[in-house]
Amino acid sequence: MKTAIVHNDISLKHDTGPGHPETPERYRVVMEALKGDEELWHSALVLEAEEVSKGIIQAAHTKEHYKLVENAFADGIEALDNDTMISIHSFDAAVHAAGAVCGGIEAVLSGEADNAFAAVRPPGHHSSAERAMGFCLFNNVAVGARYAINRYKEVERVAIIDWDVHHGNGTQGIFFDDPDVFFFSMHQYPWYPGTGSRGETGFGRGRGYTMNVPVKAATSAREQKRMFDDAVSDIASRFTPDLIIISAGFDAHESDPLGLLLLEDEDFRDMTKTVKQWADEACDGRVVSALEGGYNLETLGKTVAEHVRELADHRSQSRP
Repeated sequence: MKTAIVHNDISLKHDTGPGHPETPERYRVVMEALKGDEELWHSALVLEAEEVSKGIIQAAHTKEHYKLVENAFADGIEALDNDTMISIHSFDAAVHAAGAVCGGIEAVLSGEADNAFAAVRPPGHHSSAERAMGFCLFNNVAVGARYAINRYKEVERVAIIDWDVHHGNGTQGIFFDDPDVFFFSMHQYPWYPGTGSRGETGFGRGRGYTMNVPVKAATSAREQKRMFDDAVSDIASRFTPDLIIISAGFDAHESDPLGLLLLEDEDFRDMTKTVKQWADEACDGRVVSALEGGYNLETLGKTVAEHVRELADHRSQSRP
């Protein structure tokens, strides 16, 4: 399998200030780990992320939100909420982060790659259509999903799989009434941002196209993995996507300082394998993964590399 790795060093210039967990070092350790696996790096299709246009981002966000993020630093704003800090290059990093996901989608839909990983920051899944929050400026996976549906005639339906320790409230909100995008989130609950109960299943035409699997703190990794597999099987029985996007947060790792779940590297690899197997059956293996959370700088790089190695492993493409 050919896996695209999409990134841009502009990620290093999004300065969140001293002591902030969403630090440029996150991008640095991820890229060092990916480049450090010579077999993986040299077999991958390495692409430089490009910024995306205002119109592409506004397919998922309001004009007012885009304008706020674009002009915030020049207007003297240094925080978009209590923990979403920005600096002079933050807008550029955000439009390149959304662009990395779109670039991964282009590589997969064009046939250049079988699947893709976007190594990005800032993350995106807390950003709603109209506001930034939780370290997130633009919702990278939401922009990508709308981009895929709007640009490619072969993509009519998209599934978003979010395994970050925090509920992807922004992504859920953007697609809550949209039957073309199935949003699934497995996350610690109750936990920040306080949303993501089982009763949140969609609204209007989108009812039934949102699934939340809340997980109690300290749930065993084995039990959480079983919950994940069962949920994916359930979704696959009633929704056939043309593309699967992963909101790949790694803060459900047992060592992460911002969560209380117990997953290890092999669990993230197993979940990646489960998604790949569904994608192989449903949509010719089309998977695009985007980095969300993960804040232990000593473990993050290794965990991400395990995830990307699994994306690139042809042996797990089909179920036995």
